[in-house]
Amino acid sequence: MERPRQIIECGDFVLRSWRGQRDFAAAFTLIEESVDHLRPWEAWVTRHSEESTRDFLAESESKWASGDVYNYAIAQDGTLIGMCQTYRGADPQGRRIGYWLHPAATGQGIATRAATAMVTEMFTLPDVEYLEITHDLANTSSAAIPRRLGFTEVRREQATPPAAPAGSGIEVVWRLHRPAPPVNGSRE
Repeated sequence: MERPRQIIECGDFVLRSWRGQRDFAAAFTLIEESVDHLRPWEAWVTRHSEESTRDFLAESESKWASGDVYNYAIAQDGTLIGMCQTYRGADPQGRRIGYWLHPAATGQGIATRAATAMVTEMFTLPDVEYLEITHDLANTSSAAIPRRLGFTEVRREQATPPAAPAGSGIEVVWRLHRPAPPVNGSRE
């Protein structure tokens, strides 16, 4: 099974796979400083603790090895500023992309560029036919990214109860299909 690169250069920041417990202090601090920013949209934040961070890092390595989840730290000048991941969807040919940033890193296009890098990287894998991004209908900041990247809204799903406190309970699912290969010898 082919895997994505463990380090993806994105100009002024990098996506890199998590380095297990060596990343514990930085990952814990990143989440700790982002809790209030994430709480309205991310249900997992209510379970944030040192233990959950250690578990996340341990699971990141095993899930990477199995191909189930590719978790990346987003680092800028050696400092962690967010996370980006892709994980298997219900269909083996599809994957979902997720992302979040430290509040000080928002509004700079970093999430859009990180998601762009993930799209490019995932489409290098032969078994990935499409990618999806899912967010709560009320999370307009997250909705901007799939629009910018050319994803198409494919459906809305009822999430009862809403997954997070600020959620509407309606999950919006966006999809982007693998670009068709160019036809050799064609004239345009």
